[in-house]
Amino acid sequence: MGLFKKKDKTNAEPQYYLSPTHLETLNYKVYYFSKKEKTIYFLLAFVVGAVVGFLFYGGIGKDKYGNATTVTYVLNILIPTIVGIISGKMFLPIRRNQIIEKRRKEVSTQFRDMLDGITTSLGAGNNVFNSFNAVYNDLRVQYDEESYIIKELEVILSGIQSNFNIEDLLEDFGKRSGIDDIQSFANVFKICYRKGGNVQEVLQNTHAILSQKMEIKEDIETTVSGSKLDQMIMIIMPILLIGIIKVMSPEFSSKFVTLTGLVSTTIAIGLFIIAYFVGKKIMEIKV
Repeated sequence: MGLFKKKDKTNAEPQYYLSPTHLETLNYKVYYFSKKEKTIYFLLAFVVGAVVGFLFYGGIGKDKYGNATTVTYVLNILIPTIVGIISGKMFLPIRRNQIIEKRRKEVSTQFRDMLDGITTSLGAGNNVFNSFNAVYNDLRVQYDEESYIIKELEVILSGIQSNFNIEDLLEDFGKRSGIDDIQSFANVFKICYRKGGNVQEVLQNTHAILSQKMEIKEDIETTVSGSKLDQMIMIIMPILLIGIIKVMSPEFSSKFVTLTGLVSTTIAIGLFIIAYFVGKKIMEIKV
């Protein structure tokens, strides 16, 4: 990827690159679980899936007097296990995407703060390098040393001091982030900086446009957050109701393990899953 090299030799897209000055840089577009993380997330999803599987399918194979048989005991273990495994495998990519999205939101917000600082510094008469250096010192007060933007500024400043082009460093940051706003800024900066344009004016205009765009995104997220909560409640409520019925009215809950009950339950679960993904897709509003 441009000036940056893969940290590992595998064919998969790496989670980290090495900068020209041998600093570790993050690839924001991918995330690979550690063995510990993968185990924890899988087990959490497995437990939830197994409980749901038992609630909806527990008690199959009882005799005509309602007594559990060997088949009942076997299925009470087998079905929750299968549902738990499926839940674990489905949850891992969902959780991975959640982490990637959260990380990209954080770096977008931090990038806007960086852009604001650079614009202010250029307006005060500093050159480009001094502006990046000044905003680095300012943001270290606002963010901790391990924050994304601090690490990126360290890579940029280290590259500049080693005589690498600042526009190439910014372009690589944009590519690694996978964020349109950062890529747009890098492209505008590259054209303006090399063509001898008014960097300060261009950055001010770019900053204003990107800030407005990010504010619109935040407003949209605030608006749909209530709908996301409603969606989760609508998915969780049927599970809670089934659990209450199983505890409070065992005789009525026995109807869930009849042929009609099993077919209805399976269709309902399928509809819940489809509704979750459709609802999630609808609420992913891009600006």
